[in-house]
Amino acid sequence: MGAPATKRSSSLTPHPVAFDVRVYRAQANRVDTVPLEDYVAGVVAAEMPAEFELEALKAQALAARTFVVHRLLQDPKPPVPGNAHVTDTVQDQVYRDPRELRAAWGADFAWKWARIRRAVEETAGLILTYDGEPILAAFFSTASGKTESAADYWGRPLPYLRSVPSPWDEASPRFRQTVTFPWSEFTRKMGLSDLPYPGEKRSDWAAVERTTAGGNVAEVRFGNRRFTGREVRERLGLPSTHFSWTVADGKIVFHTRGYGHGVGMSQWGAQGMARSGKTAEEILQHYYRGVRIEPAARWLNGRNGAQPARAS
Repeated sequence: MGAPATKRSSSLTPHPVAFDVRVYRAQANRVDTVPLEDYVAGVVAAEMPAEFELEALKAQALAARTFVVHRLLQDPKPPVPGNAHVTDTVQDQVYRDPRELRAAWGADFAWKWARIRRAVEETAGLILTYDGEPILAAFFSTASGKTESAADYWGRPLPYLRSVPSPWDEASPRFRQTVTFPWSEFTRKMGLSDLPYPGEKRSDWAAVERTTAGGNVAEVRFGNRRFTGREVRERLGLPSTHFSWTVADGKIVFHTRGYGHGVGMSQWGAQGMARSGKTAEEILQHYYRGVRIEPAARWLNGRNGAQPARAS
């Protein structure tokens, strides 16, 4: 990669709001009550490398904050143990507190935490909205060259979650991967126990029948059965729904591009955009089409006694 472009800083004006997030800590089986911005910092630290560009970290902070505000407004809400708002797992957003981060980062804790806190503080209280409501701010690690639309992956059309180009992701160490299965394991996981091993010269036993707007597998045929790309990814634990395969030596090898569900903001794409000089606003408006950045206070006021935070 070439040298980073001249850095430009976002022109966001923070609007802090005092609000506590109840986080279910899955391993400890307890609920922690965490101030909103501390929660966002713990999500950014767990979900994105602290070494990433500051504008990418800001974009992640806005997405993480938006995600939890959107969750608060969901009706009905997904069940969470202990009447918490969110879990600390990939079911929602991964969250780690400073004690856990200090243990993980060791001697690097001080500078990494300071960097994360700066990104959070410079975006405090701000979220993404579409048509006057907080969005479902989905994000993932690495795109396959384009993102997926919510309609194609979840079967749920959302106008701000459309397929967009994401050419920066080739820098990700997860951009290309291979996953190998013995034939018996592949057929067991796919429920295809009656599918005979095709041999290395046969290609008629399987085919991609349809692709998505993002270029990923929408529908695939194995033998006489059809599956969605998402079904194959989830049954086999593949990195993404952008895959092809080869058969040899009694095994099937899947060749994948990208990592994650592919919907919303690509984190490695955000990093690439930030390195090329784009601001957090430009990153977010690329991956979430037609959104605005607004203070979250009007959706949080009156919940848990939330109120605008006083300047320190």
